Amino acid sequence: MRIPFNSLPPQSKIWIYQSDKAFTEAQILEIANLIEPFIEQWQRHGANLNASYIIKYNRFIIIAVDEHDEVSGCSVDASVHLIQKIEQKFGVNLTDKLKVAYKEGDTIALSTLADFKKQIALSNITPETIVFNNIVNTVATLKTDWEIPIKQSWLKKYF
Repeated sequence: MRIPFNSLPPQSKIWIYQSDKAFTEAQILEIANLIEPFIEQWQRHGANLNASYIIKYNRFIIIAVDEHDEVSGCSVDASVHLIQKIEQKFGVNLTDKLKVAYKEGDTIALSTLADFKKQIALSNITPETIVFNNIVNTVATLKTDWEIPIKQSWLKKYF
């Protein structure tokens, strides 16, 4: 069952999917039309899951499940299948964990780690640059540890 994202308990489980291309507003509406029915019917062994999603910065799809609902392997597989469907429909990659996303002014930039290190060497990226820590896994850590300066992330070792 779909519930408002901001009403999820802090320890609710999240999965962040980062797109290699920004979505247009029209694509976001189409993605919502795919995700919303899925969330409404998402179940674990026949029991409805209290779940939600948000799309941030036209690039990140974040799916969440209430902390009290234990998600089974089959439930996770169903959500991954949904993400794969979105990838195919829009020609994007949502599962590449090897790219670094960071803020570049008002936009979100995405680069390989090698290119990211080159940008650091050229001083185009500083310790204050905001990066997206996509390994956060709860609603609480999404709020506090997702968008952080590089100096607070594992990438600080490149300075």
